[in-house]
Amino acid sequence: MSSTVTTASSRRLAALLFCCLFASQAGLVVLSPMLDEISRDLGVSTAIGGQLRAVSGAAGGIAALIIGFALSRVRLRALLQAGLVFVAAGSLLSAVAPGFAVLVVAQIGIGAGTAALLAGGIAAAGSWSAPGERIRVLTWTIVGQPAAWVVGLPIAGVVDKASWRLTWLAVPLLAAVVGMVALRRVVPASATPEPERPRAERAAWRDRGVRSWALGELFANSAWAGTLVYCGALLVESYGWSASAVSFALAGTALSYFPGAFAARRLAGRDPRAVLAVLALALAVGVAVFAGVRIAAAETLAAFVVLAVLSGARSLVTSSFGLDAAPAERVAVMSLRTATMQFGYLIGAGLGGVALAIGGYDALAGTLSTLFALGAVPHLIHLVPRPAWIRSGSEDDLVAELG
Repeated sequence: MSSTVTTASSRRLAALLFCCLFASQAGLVVLSPMLDEISRDLGVSTAIGGQLRAVSGAAGGIAALIIGFALSRVRLRALLQAGLVFVAAGSLLSAVAPGFAVLVVAQIGIGAGTAALLAGGIAAAGSWSAPGERIRVLTWTIVGQPAAWVVGLPIAGVVDKASWRLTWLAVPLLAAVVGMVALRRVVPASATPEPERPRAERAAWRDRGVRSWALGELFANSAWAGTLVYCGALLVESYGWSASAVSFALAGTALSYFPGAFAARRLAGRDPRAVLAVLALALAVGVAVFAGVRIAAAETLAAFVVLAVLSGARSLVTSSFGLDAAPAERVAVMSLRTATMQFGYLIGAGLGGVALAIGGYDALAGTLSTLFALGAVPHLIHLVPRPAWIRSGSEDDLVAELG
């Protein structure tokens, strides 16, 4: 464990990183239930208002790439602190925004803060925890995101009745402040500075395994993002539910993410590539049932529960794989994954919207299922043994293999 947190128990460290990832998601979660009200209040259409999520996603993706390629040597404590400050400032600005343009600027700040917290939080789980505690700390770290759905959505639904502006103060701003307090207590600024992390022999992104993993992440995260973007509208349009009912239903079903993540700890000793391929294909089938087979609300919600369980398991397995892929470049690798998550919202929401406009929810189901299936392809290809002459690039090996 880094000397910065030698006095922090694994429980305190897990609690800190849980708070950081909770804050990273809180600023994104609260926008969904109050999008219509914000758009009307600021004099824009719902379609224009919906671009706020695209703006924060683009900002987060760009920030993640900057962190990974230009700031990969930054101290983890500084990265987490910056992320919390950006989320807090963006939330406060959102609450007082006099017009839509200012709200856009605020969402850019939240997107950048989200990228820093995701990349820094998961990297810290690998770098600051003791070897025997890493999986447990990592599990509690990643479930901070769905916890924001479980806790943040109901709070947003209640506070929004008074004003959508108060929602930004009650959920993301408060979460960021709690994260700052936890960071100061667990990793005080007066602690022994983090030692310099050794430089990798070559940049992580040059590694074939990392690149193929990142490509699979982009496809899978795009599919999951598209599912989250349109799941509420599916329930409203298919079964006539109210926005409030959808908020509470999604918060409840998000609880199933937790057992998926905790159960996946048993898969830690298996080939992560094979596990990720199987999970991606299972998600492809699950989303086809969720969006394509709409017999009854209970059936649709049950399918969403299964998707959340599988997604929770996939998140733990892929995070663990990323931490092991390039131990000396964990910030860079996790930043790359964060970029795929943020840009995934652009791809998933964009392709999903086109499919929905052309062929309704059946087309949406096919699109999202295809994206999940594509997420399995890089892992399946990587599992296929390459001939010796390809691995070595030697003509002698080619001649030997041909007989």
